Amino acid sequence: MANAKGGWRTNKWIRAAIPALLLHCSIGTVYCWSLFSREIGEHIGFPKGATEWAFSLAIFFLGMSAAFLGNIVEKDIHKSSLIATICFAGGMAGTGFFIWYGGLHKGSLLALIGIYVCYGFIMGVGLGTGYLSPVKTLMLWFSDRKGLATGLAVAGFGAAKAIASPIMKWMLGTPVEVNGVTDYVGPFGGGAVYKMFFVLAAVYFVMMFVGHLLLKKPDSWHEPASGEAKPSIMSVLKMKPMTNYIGIWLMFYLNITCGLALISQEKAIFQSLGVTALIAGGYGTLSTISAVFNAGGRLGFSAAADKMKDRNTVFKLIFVISIVLTAAVVLTSGIIEGATSIPLGILVLALIMMVNAGYGGGFSNVPTLLSDHYGMSSISAIHGITLSAWGFAGLTGNQLASFIVSKSATSEAGYQNVLYVTLVLYIVALLLSLFFVKKSENTGEVPEH
Repeated sequence: MANAKGGWRTNKWIRAAIPALLLHCSIGTVYCWSLFSREIGEHIGFPKGATEWAFSLAIFFLGMSAAFLGNIVEKDIHKSSLIATICFAGGMAGTGFFIWYGGLHKGSLLALIGIYVCYGFIMGVGLGTGYLSPVKTLMLWFSDRKGLATGLAVAGFGAAKAIASPIMKWMLGTPVEVNGVTDYVGPFGGGAVYKMFFVLAAVYFVMMFVGHLLLKKPDSWHEPASGEAKPSIMSVLKMKPMTNYIGIWLMFYLNITCGLALISQEKAIFQSLGVTALIAGGYGTLSTISAVFNAGGRLGFSAAADKMKDRNTVFKLIFVISIVLTAAVVLTSGIIEGATSIPLGILVLALIMMVNAGYGGGFSNVPTLLSDHYGMSSISAIHGITLSAWGFAGLTGNQLASFIVSKSATSEAGYQNVLYVTLVLYIVALLLSLFFVKKSENTGEVPEH
């Protein structure tokens, strides 16, 4: 409850929920890269496959920066949220610069490496610190519904693509061919691709900086002073058998890997089913719908977990749903036959939408599951280390699916083969959830306010 004397300064919505949404709705637009990776490649003289590595690197460095900078987030959320603001907006502006440079020097390796550094490394650091910064604060303010609170913020990360995609498409404008090369002329004139990055960098800097200024832990919570003894992360993790944490890390990694493997092929699968031609707005509409499922899973699964005695039940539910739907598509050859069978096509669509929901739900439930197992005092650092799973999955999920499809006789057979692999991985994740991760005991020590 807000303190009458403190007013907005002690209001949990203003000091936690709103700044979390401002931060996550900004950094979540990293998922929009697929919308213009081909256009950027054409603009700078490289194939789409080369530019796609910028996204993979961004996710990798998100996980790595979260793992290595978790202690900074733990000690000072204002420092970490400022780092996030500067790195994310600066990296986006730098990406725009190297796209501009690449347009003047086609095929320049410097332009491609510059995009990797700016979008991959610099923005990746902003993603990791920005993702972590508001999570603990939300759980402290919303001690009675911490799943709902973290789900709300993380849903902002998932919904960012749905919100930003139509805006970015408007900014890119109309494709035109100049000297045999496709360029986009948008509201800002020719070269709209790199100009869009400059404009977005300014917009997201303002949004994230406001979030940085508003973000604040409740006065009733006090971090240990610099000279005060605090248990090491390893000693906290050893509160339970290490197999418990390893199980959480691995099932989180496998859920992300399976999610990315299917989501990365989403557009191609939709096209093979022929549904993009049947729906107004084509893939753009379907992409928005899948993004809504992604965000809905983040909010819905985490809110449901607040009512469960053991939050690990949510992961079991996610894996069971994924296994059942994946097995159904595999057994019916749904992707291969879906173009000629409406029921099978609908089954494939249901699988992709639920994979999106389970993918998002995994993200929103990890911090609260960890807090139930290991308490709140070191949750940012532990959550950060756990997000390294996201970083490694970012390098393996997309690439695994692309490799399988490239080695298959046809694209449709390749997508079907991807499902065989993800089915096995989902089963392994379920077994980890059942036998490695012990029942949580709600050890989070959260103050009343």
